Amino acid sequence: MPRVPAVLFSLMPEADHTANPIAATALDRAGAAGFLVVISGPSGVGKSTITNAVLDRLDAVLSISMTTRPRAATDVDGEHYHFVDEPAFQEAIAADEFLEWAKVYDNFYGTPRAFVEQRLAEGKVVVLEIDVEGAIRVRRQMPDCFAVFILAPDDTALLDRLRSRKRDDEATIQRRFSQAQAEIAHARASNVYNAYVVNDDFDRAVDEVTGLIGSEMQRRRG
Repeated sequence: MPRVPAVLFSLMPEADHTANPIAATALDRAGAAGFLVVISGPSGVGKSTITNAVLDRLDAVLSISMTTRPRAATDVDGEHYHFVDEPAFQEAIAADEFLEWAKVYDNFYGTPRAFVEQRLAEGKVVVLEIDVEGAIRVRRQMPDCFAVFILAPDDTALLDRLRSRKRDDEATIQRRFSQAQAEIAHARASNVYNAYVVNDDFDRAVDEVTGLIGSEMQRRRG
């Protein structure tokens, strides 16, 4: 799939869509059809922070994954994940209720189909923050999705960011770093992503992602 050229717009930090005429025009006309966005990237690149900023700027909705992962004390059901037990998750698989699902470290994760399809039918911009394998499966089912992969400036910066989180020992950091490199290579080989955005400066990266989405929405809707 050809890569969409990156177009950088000057956007205000608040969710004032008039700051970007192309994005604003596309959003004003969003009632005609929804728009599905996939955002991926390895650990440490800041994809979740970028995703949250994009949600605010485009007044988009985030699809909440279902999981069998144990609920932590800080987790809010329906906000961080939809928490279910494994039998319930298996029932959802059997009923074809997921756009994509995977088993990761003995826990299941999946993107509920009904929420995404309903919000798209309402003309919403829907964002999925998922990994490369999930993006591949979503692309097969919804080939019109627009997929962006977030990158660190280079390997040194990525390793520094993993260390700066102070969550893991060095052996775990090195393992996560190797996994990140493999994920980046997998993303490039997959031909799933329309654009790759380097998070060298947070505000600039958010501007670029939002500009890409707004430009593509305008192109598709005329």
